[in-house]
Amino acid sequence: MPRPRSAMRQIRTVLRLAFGEGLSRRRVAAAAGLPYTTVADCLARAAAAGLTWPLPEGLDDGTLEARLYRRTAVPPAAQRPQPDWAVVHQELRRKGVTLQLLWLEHKAREPQGYQYTQFVAHYRRWAVHLDVVLRQDHRAGEKLFLDFAGVMVPITDPGTGVVTPAPLFVAVLGASNFTYAEVLPAQTLPHWIAAHVRTFAFLGGVPAILVPDNLRAAVTEAHRYEPVLNPTYQELATYYRCAIVPARPRKPRDKAKVEQGVLVVERWILASLRHCTFFSLPEANAAVWDRLAWLNARPFQKLPGSRRALFESLDRPALRPLPATPYEFALWKTVTVSLDYHVEVDRVYYSVPYQLIHTRCEARVTTTTVEICHRGRRVASHLRGFQRGRHHTQPEHMPASHRRHLEWTPGRLQRWAATTGPQTAALVAGVLAERPHPEQGFRACLGILRLGRRYGAARLEAACARAVVLGAFRYRSVESILGHGLDQQPLPEAFPVGSPPGPAHANVRGPGYYQ
Repeated sequence: MPRPRSAMRQIRTVLRLAFGEGLSRRRVAAAAGLPYTTVADCLARAAAAGLTWPLPEGLDDGTLEARLYRRTAVPPAAQRPQPDWAVVHQELRRKGVTLQLLWLEHKAREPQGYQYTQFVAHYRRWAVHLDVVLRQDHRAGEKLFLDFAGVMVPITDPGTGVVTPAPLFVAVLGASNFTYAEVLPAQTLPHWIAAHVRTFAFLGGVPAILVPDNLRAAVTEAHRYEPVLNPTYQELATYYRCAIVPARPRKPRDKAKVEQGVLVVERWILASLRHCTFFSLPEANAAVWDRLAWLNARPFQKLPGSRRALFESLDRPALRPLPATPYEFALWKTVTVSLDYHVEVDRVYYSVPYQLIHTRCEARVTTTTVEICHRGRRVASHLRGFQRGRHHTQPEHMPASHRRHLEWTPGRLQRWAATTGPQTAALVAGVLAERPHPEQGFRACLGILRLGRRYGAARLEAACARAVVLGAFRYRSVESILGHGLDQQPLPEAFPVGSPPGPAHANVRGPGYYQ
């Protein structure tokens, strides 16, 4: 490119001051307002070209420039073989591949090829003409970009004719642009997670990084430096051993790949289906997936191959393997342990160790189980219940005193009483029978049986026999009999052992009257 006229005037001024006026280089630089090194270079070139002052008459600026700045002849194209820049661009997406490595390989094949600086410069100039979506540097199997399309898919109710717009989920791999799309009922967390699971199954593997937008299902609190991820979404990433790096708020270039992918899906899938009427989500997805297969197989315009071809050669070998079973959707909820060592989840109560009373825990809720975690450690696990108000209690979560109380049953109390004697067993049976609910007599029965520790089994059996005769099915009655020593006196003959006593009164006819 020829130098401007002002630059050539400065060169003539330098030559005049140095050769014509005899000034030193530093004084010439000060007078011409040029750096010393520039003046020295200009005078050296003039000396090499045999120029003095005054310049030869008729020497124009073009000729002067040509004599001062002779260009080295550019080698013919045959001596500078051009690499296949499309192949170079594709190879750069492989993990660990750099421009320097590709240049070394090119020089090994073509010793007359470009040096490294020119190799990089020519590649950069070639890459400028690519689409923005293809110009970004994405490694194979590294990033999966996720978002929802701005255009909804109308679903028509066949019975009422009501049209409901359904969102379109889009996922794009960074290296190959391989695309997945699916119509979902809503953008809520369960559908967002389920779409990820089906995307991984569609890809046959898991990328290293997920790049979602800052929608509520992915990011609980958007932040430029430390976004707060949804716990369920974070658990999904942990299960599939990948990381989540949300796009920064108001930074569309962070997710330019999926923005372009959404645009492609809207143009080549949704636009082509604009005249179709869908009566269900499966019907809509069948049409979307049919067009999606065509889109992934469609050849690129400025690169060799297609999305599927690049996916098979680049992304698929680099994806991480899927786990043995798909992720099961789970909701996380912060709960507080109440005084009865239970937490509430959807109006159903689940026990935790009683030592955690009044502490805050996290409940992980799936369709089948409820797990309670405290400080990252699981402390309880229950089968999920759906009957509101019901308590699900595990004995090991209870204090020892509560556990011992629940261990007693009517049958167990009677078996224990029978070890003392038949009259004790009869009295315990009478105590339980007199209560509307047997549990109301548990404490009285336990108190009666414990009297044997103080008075001995023989005296307790005798006291129970007297209490049965008298119909006194009370703890206090047995305690009074033992305290007053009545158990050591013979029973009345009118009331044989085991017969309930009757009131002594003149008006009582007695059993003979009815014979």
